[in-house]
Amino acid sequence: MAGIYVHIPFCKRRCLYCDFFSTTMLGRQKEYIEALLKEIAARRNETGEPIRTIYLGGGTPSTLESADISRLLQAIVTADATEVTMEMNAGDADTAYLQAIRQAGVNRLSIGIQSFQDELLRQIGRRHTAAQAAEAVHMAQEAGFDNISIDLIYALPSQRTEQWQADIETALDLGIQHISCYGLMYEEGTALTKMLETGQITAIDEDTENAMYDYLCERLKAAGFVHYEVSNFALPGYEAQHNSSYWNGTPYIGIGAGAHSYTRKDGEAVRSWNPDDLDAYIQGINNGTLVRGNERLTERDLFNEQVMLGLRTSHGCTLPPSVSRRATVGYYKELDLLSEPEEGHIIATQKGLHVLNRIIEDLMEG
Repeated sequence: MAGIYVHIPFCKRRCLYCDFFSTTMLGRQKEYIEALLKEIAARRNETGEPIRTIYLGGGTPSTLESADISRLLQAIVTADATEVTMEMNAGDADTAYLQAIRQAGVNRLSIGIQSFQDELLRQIGRRHTAAQAAEAVHMAQEAGFDNISIDLIYALPSQRTEQWQADIETALDLGIQHISCYGLMYEEGTALTKMLETGQITAIDEDTENAMYDYLCERLKAAGFVHYEVSNFALPGYEAQHNSSYWNGTPYIGIGAGAHSYTRKDGEAVRSWNPDDLDAYIQGINNGTLVRGNERLTERDLFNEQVMLGLRTSHGCTLPPSVSRRATVGYYKELDLLSEPEEGHIIATQKGLHVLNRIIEDLMEG
């Protein structure tokens, strides 16, 4: 099985916290779509395996017309795909549009909501309201979608614990199948980071952020959700197939400006990426001169990725034996940060998830 990710970089406006490659030049969508179609045609069979998952991400894919979504999916050929996900801004939800993309082949929606508190939405630059967020989910359900994920963010500036708890309850009341929750990251160069640096906002303290995360995990577990990755929770059977491919080493092709790919050929694992520049991408595709960055992954690289990605999941990872590594694992087990259900197979505990980056760094090979 393999997957295809298609990057749609267009946004009506940028969120203040986002550092993904995006542009507000909506007038260039049509020429970008044509470039995407050419790249899809050239690379569709690159993995040598059937395409089982498709993910339209961004940016904001829902800024595209439904006819363009249909063209992209027809070009990929969705017959073998079991999961076709499309990201959507809650402010773009419209019954006719939702019905059209579902007919085009989208069978899973990922709706960017982030919060059900209007004051927090305004603070981070979201263009939808709390009421629109809930209505977007209702409209998607009425359009026939029965596999819906939403994104939420916690540890927002000035966010109160009771607001976060209320957001979780609102999400559960909507009857969705999947929730992705992320602690706010102050990425270099973003507008929100500049606000933090100039004292316009104050970051939530670490203890409060950890308490918000622990409450999230406990509440969703009580509601029947499986915590299958650090930031992802699903009702049984609704785990994101495409995103899981990133964590378990499944090959995937990244289409579009800034998109990354991971392929295996002749025993070699290769990671490659398109330039995150709209002009360079479109001109390169049209002229046949597109230069992709790439790197061949060594055995050490693959091991480090196995540790980094495996420990993010509920499955954990298996480590080859070594004296120094056993000592590191033993140390973290004593602190109740790692568990070891079988010798050499480790899983991060709930407590360990708070310091996961430190654990991973200590276990990786330098």
